[in-house]
This record gives sequence, structure tokens and C-alpha cells, in this order.
Amino acid sequence: MDSDSFVYTTYIRTTPDEVWKALTDPALTRRYWGVAFETEWTPGASMVWDEGGRRTVDPEQVVLAAEPGRLLSYTWHTFTPAWAAAVRLDREVYARLARERRSRVTFAIEPSGDTVKLTVTHGDLEPDGTIKGLIGEGWPALVSSLKSLLETGEELPEPPR
Repeated sequence: MDSDSFVYTTYIRTTPDEVWKALTDPALTRRYWGVAFETEWTPGASMVWDEGGRRTVDPEQVVLAAEPGRLLSYTWHTFTPAWAAAVRLDREVYARLARERRSRVTFAIEPSGDTVKLTVTHGDLEPDGTIKGLIGEGWPALVSSLKSLLETGEELPEPPR
């Protein structure tokens, strides 16, 4: 694993099209992630993150690649004071996050027998940065909830903060 990347792989008993839908359909992303994306899902399209009614918009928040059932990549979201307050993020931690370079996330979707291999790569991270530490816990929980939703119809309950 590169020092500027976090990689997480899981196998989900579903189809590539269902994984794609779960990554891009606002009704589904809201269920397991708490976020809905407003975008055209085409390379270069802007992305608005809607999280509990808080809309995060930034010209550098864009789709990088979108191949339905195969690959999805976009720049990571913009950290704003409103977002930090909503998630009860310490001011010092927020200040460190806001200084880090923008990262990107890529979802590789591959058929694997009766399952789908989903690999999440969060790259362009500061090697010792704050976001790298946070996503190390965040992505496994998020992908586990996605997997549960696709396999059972129910997302995992949100862990207590």
C-alpha cells in the first residue's frame, strides 16, 4: 500500500450493477452513508454533497471517472466549518483537515464468481495527515454497511459518537 493511499477490499453477494446503483443512487447512499450526491455522474461533473440538509459545494469537488458497473472515482469533499460543527469535530482537528490537500476516492467494481469484489482506494492523502487516520476507521464501517444493505436489505445501525 502506498503511503499516500488507503485501500479496502470486500466481497459482496450481489451484481456489479447493484453496487453501482448503491454508490450513485441518493436514496441508497443516504441509507448507509447519510449523504446524497447531486451530480450527473460523468467525468468533470460537479458534485454537491447533501448531508442532513447541509449542502457542500466546491468547484474542485468533481467526478473523475464513471463507468457504470465497473469504476467510479471522484475528488473527496470539501471540509467546511458547517460540516465540522455538524459532525462535532474539534476545532483543532478541523483546522488540520482544512490545510490538507484534496484527496480522491476510487471504487473498483469487479465480478468475482457469485459475488462482486469492491475495492475502495482513497488516494492523494497526506502520508501522516489527519484524513488518513479518520478514513482508516470510516471506510471499513461505511463499506460494511453498504455490504449489509445489498445482502440483507438493511444497512448497519450508525455507531454511537
